[in-house]
Amino acid sequence: MTMTPSSMPELGTQAPDFTLPDVVTGKNVSRDSVAGKKALLVMFLSRHCPFVQHVQQELAKIGRDYLASGIGIVAICSNDVVTHPDDSSANLARQSQELGFVFPYLYDETQDVARAYDAQCTPDFFLYDDQMRLVYRGQLDDSRPKSDTPVTGRDLRAAMDAVASGKLVSAAQRPSIGCNIKWK
Repeated sequence: MTMTPSSMPELGTQAPDFTLPDVVTGKNVSRDSVAGKKALLVMFLSRHCPFVQHVQQELAKIGRDYLASGIGIVAICSNDVVTHPDDSSANLARQSQELGFVFPYLYDETQDVARAYDAQCTPDFFLYDDQMRLVYRGQLDDSRPKSDTPVTGRDLRAAMDAVASGKLVSAAQRPSIGCNIKWK
């Protein structure tokens, strides 16, 4: 299992715009349509990656827990489906439905959105404030597949809680670790 860290772009970076199809509804979803009043969490995920599989129940729980927080949440898969057919739109839709994701799950066929965000791995997390400035990029928590550390979402939840309550997010952030994005 190859471990790829996130790129850790500079805090304060503006959230790139996007419009991508939702794998469940087929409708196009834009950055602005999914952004909350307080923040936007953009998560790069996949179905096949053991790192995502390890945390996907917690991601579904975060979606439910933060529904009324003013933080919009969106998941994006940018993997090449030719080499990784488990990440096809139909399979992503199944993943979303099986886990009860309450946020849109989008497919980035051209991989332009992943490049614009400088996403490197799945999972990869980018939290933007109400001005679409990057305030958190990093890991969900310290848990990894085959570790005894429980999945809690501690790091990402702390950042989301800070943004939701109008506080500053700690600049002490650790990179996410996951499967590399499967580039074309």
